[in-house]
Amino acid sequence: MLRILLMVLRNFWRVPRAYWKLCHYAKHADEYPEIEMYRHIQYILKLGVTSGNIDLVVTGKEHIPEENGFIMYGNHQGLFDVLAIAATCDKPIGAVLKKELSDIPFLKQIRLCTHSFAMDREDIKQSMEVIVNVIKEVKKGRNYLIFPEGTRSRKGNEMLDFHWGSFKCALKAKCPIVPIALVDSFKVLDQKGIKPVKVQIHYLKPIPYEEYKDLNTKDLAEMVHSRIKEAVDANK
Repeated sequence: MLRILLMVLRNFWRVPRAYWKLCHYAKHADEYPEIEMYRHIQYILKLGVTSGNIDLVVTGKEHIPEENGFIMYGNHQGLFDVLAIAATCDKPIGAVLKKELSDIPFLKQIRLCTHSFAMDREDIKQSMEVIVNVIKEVKKGRNYLIFPEGTRSRKGNEMLDFHWGSFKCALKAKCPIVPIALVDSFKVLDQKGIKPVKVQIHYLKPIPYEEYKDLNTKDLAEMVHSRIKEAVDANK
């Protein structure tokens, strides 16, 4: 985690105030506009990107829907994935996180500010409750990020199969799907060192509900997996 230390040291005069403000937002999340809290999160993340020797190359931002109420599905390479997407997606998004990450300082505050959900993958009942809650929130106009591999691939730019169940959220919410292809994101926090790294984030053309409404979860998972894999393979 030398890169995190580098980010903190290069911003040591900014960190206390920025973190205090984030904690304040998290404790009073219902009292502030979501966009205000999200912009502060982006401010912190962009400081980290700049000071952490990270070059974010982003394509396809025009594919992010203008209207809220969509779900992003991306390949999962490492701990930096959520932060990279939040730093570059200007529409506020929440995420479905594994419970092990939900109470880590900084990530906990982001979770609270963005109405994100922690999922216990060993508890089927709790996992289903998370899916139901995501569906409700998307229908109300919130946007969410889901990593359907369920865990980091730990194979660099190779992808794991997608879990079909995560696509129940989109099918039930009847919302647009935005596939995201991440390339080399694992190099930021899942590898040692502080050398400059380039991370690619490709927002792919959204899939409207009308295009996938007749598919089952398995076929939809395979469709989205195929589109993301094609983009990853073309850019790695």
